[in-house]
Amino acid sequence: MTDLSLHIATSDGPAEEAGLRDYWQLLKPRLMSLSVFTALVGLLVAPGGVHPFLGATSILWIAVGAGASAALNMWFDADIDRVMKRTRNRPIPSGRVAPSDALAFGLFLTVLSVTMLGLTANWVAAGWLFFTIFFYAVIYSMWLKRTTSWNTVIGGLAGAFPPLIGYAAVTGTTPVEAWLMVGLIFMWTPPHFWALALFVKLDYHAARIPMLTVTHGRDETRRQAWLWSLGLVAVSLVTAFTAIGGPLTLAVALVLNAVWLQRAWAMYRRTDAEAEADKHLAERRLFKWSLIYLFAHFAVFVAEAALPFGGW
Repeated sequence: MTDLSLHIATSDGPAEEAGLRDYWQLLKPRLMSLSVFTALVGLLVAPGGVHPFLGATSILWIAVGAGASAALNMWFDADIDRVMKRTRNRPIPSGRVAPSDALAFGLFLTVLSVTMLGLTANWVAAGWLFFTIFFYAVIYSMWLKRTTSWNTVIGGLAGAFPPLIGYAAVTGTTPVEAWLMVGLIFMWTPPHFWALALFVKLDYHAARIPMLTVTHGRDETRRQAWLWSLGLVAVSLVTAFTAIGGPLTLAVALVLNAVWLQRAWAMYRRTDAEAEADKHLAERRLFKWSLIYLFAHFAVFVAEAALPFGGW
């Protein structure tokens, strides 16, 4: 039986009575917060500005769109969520939400968010929001995640589009600055998740997800994380010399990248025995720094736009 047929055969069944908290959890609020933050940055750094009410409603619908893609992802991934320790208590595998209800919920939020963003902001932003939801729910969840070790690399695009959507909500355009913000998140995602995968490898084995750690081993995962880190640094530094960057961005990027490279190199040079001995300390340190890295990088874009001396 194929993965898809197995998914369909086990995808529905009786569920306990669901509460508002269960449907909130379907939206993956932690991941939604990242999308909201980067979309807000895209909106704030876009030239021309936007009325606060229209800006707030645009961010609201982008957030709803992010939640829609998360709900659709949880619906399709319910079968593998049941066998992974960190996901088995999610609303669907735990039996609190029926898969059919999660699917209907995700589709409803998709139509709502795309339509309302189009009416609130413009249809360019709405089009990119729809593409992002489709990419995450269909291209990543239904295809890439279960078939290739490139799932994290290509699928990372879905999480990279929010700043472009925020930028387009203001201007109706997607210039190079918007795409560089996309590129920054895109290059950041693989080493961020590979560092995580290095210390939760057994979960991915149990769920038969072809993460790089499973298909190519830990040594290759560390090597790829190092190579992608070099690309991340390049994109990071380029953003400092565009309309969304400036001297402050360059200074912050140099510090952020120096620490990143040090931690990525430390992770790359270690052996499995060393990692097991210290409970994957280097991997955990890079993963934690990656969260600080992305937040600080996008925060400095806003600072450049807000401060009188910001920009070149």
